[in-house]
Amino acid sequence: TIESLNREISECKRCPRLASYIRDVARNKTRRFRNQEYHGRPLPGFGDVNARLLIIGLAPAAHGGNRTGRMFTGDSSGDWLARVMHIHGFASIPTSQAKGDGLVLKNAYVTAAVRCAPPQNRPTREEMDSCHPYLERELKILGNVTTILCLGQIAYGSACRLYGVKRERFGHNRLFRYDGVQILTSYHPSRQNTQTGRLGWKAWSDVFERASMLVR
Repeated sequence: TIESLNREISECKRCPRLASYIRDVARNKTRRFRNQEYHGRPLPGFGDVNARLLIIGLAPAAHGGNRTGRMFTGDSSGDWLARVMHIHGFASIPTSQAKGDGLVLKNAYVTAAVRCAPPQNRPTREEMDSCHPYLERELKILGNVTTILCLGQIAYGSACRLYGVKRERFGHNRLFRYDGVQILTSYHPSRQNTQTGRLGWKAWSDVFERASMLVR
């Protein structure tokens, strides 16, 4: 079940570097969150288990998901994701601030290639390999997925590996059709991309409009 898988993910210590890093971040909090308790453990995905749309990100943010205990929650990437999902009918509210905030996903499930926040947002190849079986098991449990939206190149590589298909040139709002699945790619809504203009709001919204059409 998704519940038993999520419990297993939350207790994972396969990668010593990542396990040590997320605990250190939880102890040595950034100033603006110094009065908050950090989650500091690996994160499972969340959303609608009957979803047709699976969204794969890179990994939790050190002071976002690693703090709040939920993917894409409590940081700017989560703000961008929740807002656009609400606009296109995938989320009940346009914000993602904390577990228990009332956010409910509809026909979408959010997960990541790596379940622990990595230093400098750069997991090693070995760490990605260690995490990949969780994504494989997640996909088997989520039996209705027809479309995968990959946020960034690492997420796209993980999706290709799930289906054993050749990785093609990554780009924003590109669609690849394989036997049994459609893979849609997007730039990640990181501050690095949104603040530099590499990813603008219209281009971001266009991806979700397309995803909405694909899952219908």
